[in-house]
Amino acid sequence: MGRIKLDLHDIYNNDRAIESELRRVISEAVKKRLSEIEIIPGKGSGQLKKHVLRFLEQPEIKQLYHRLEKDDKNFGRIFVHFRH
Repeated sequence: MGRIKLDLHDIYNNDRAIESELRRVISEAVKKRLSEIEIIPGKGSGQLKKHVLRFLEQPEIKQLYHRLEKDDKNFGRIFVHFRH
C-alpha cells in the first residue's frame, strides 16, 4: 500500500504543468494500486489549492479515486485516497 507525494511549489504558476502532474500521479496510483496520493499545493493565497480541488472534482477524474481529504492540521495538504 504505497503513497505518492506531489509537491506543486515549483510549478504553482503553470496551470498546464499542474494538471499534467496531477494526471500523471493519479494514473500512476491507479496503475500501481497505491492507496493514496499526498498533494502539497502549499499555503500561499489558496488559489493553487482551489485549482487542484477543481481539477479533482471533474467527473472523469473523480471516478478514479475513492475520496479526498483536506488535512485539518496543515492547510497546504490534500490527500487523495484510492480503493482498488
